Amino acid sequence: MASESGKSGSAAYVEHHLQHWTMPIGEGDFWVIHVDSLIMSALIGLVGLGIFFMVGRRATAGVPGKFQAFIEMAVEFIDTQVRDVFHGDRRFVAPLALTIFVWVLLMNSIKLLPLDLPPGIAAAMGAEYFRAVPTTDLNITLAMSTTVLLLMFAFAIKAKGPGGFGVELLTAPFHGHGVMKLVLAPANLALNIIEYLSKPVSLAMRLFGNMYAGELVFILIALLAMAGGDFMAAEGLGTKAGGVAAFLGAVIAGAAWSIFHILVVSLQAFIFMILTVVYLSMSTEAH
Repeated sequence: MASESGKSGSAAYVEHHLQHWTMPIGEGDFWVIHVDSLIMSALIGLVGLGIFFMVGRRATAGVPGKFQAFIEMAVEFIDTQVRDVFHGDRRFVAPLALTIFVWVLLMNSIKLLPLDLPPGIAAAMGAEYFRAVPTTDLNITLAMSTTVLLLMFAFAIKAKGPGGFGVELLTAPFHGHGVMKLVLAPANLALNIIEYLSKPVSLAMRLFGNMYAGELVFILIALLAMAGGDFMAAEGLGTKAGGVAAFLGAVIAGAAWSIFHILVVSLQAFIFMILTVVYLSMSTEAH
């Protein structure tokens, strides 16, 4: 079946699954909103808040239920990780880390749904394109990491004061005395700018790259299943065995990749969370 762009078969399928539901808000490609990513991010965030609100309302002082015990274990695990990394006041950092971990984990977990289910639901509601996993959108991961960068500045200024933070930008990591402070100031400022910018960029690219690559693998596995189905529908008896084998291979590969991807989904959420805490901790320390 040919698409509107003239492409057909596998190319059209891949292109369709990699297109966002967009809405322009100005002139040029920059001023385009990915509506699907924003909707899913907000909905998933509300789901996460709803889960913790429900558990908090139903929490008991006695023997907890299974779900309450699971949530308490998750909270204690995150708090332990923050305590080991961040040695200052954790009253803000620990809830922040828990929020990041749960939100990113839930966003990543959408990938475990059947590949064509979210776009199919969106198509039934009138949306031609729909990508359901927000973390496969670089705009979303960069927005989250930019927030981390702003928090790094806020923590650094709070710990060192505006003057101390400014002086540190000009005097570290190369320390000098007398006139050498002025000579080394431009190099120190350039290195600090690179250091501060590289952290959120690497944070965003790591999450985006792993999730995007995983999505591509799911698409390729789906194409293998489609190829098997096409063989069985279009070819004679001599090639049906190959079609059945391709279809079954795609099913097995999809199940195996989904099981493996559970680890990737949770690991990437943990990495994003722990690196955020590490960066905030580093911002409060003097060079």
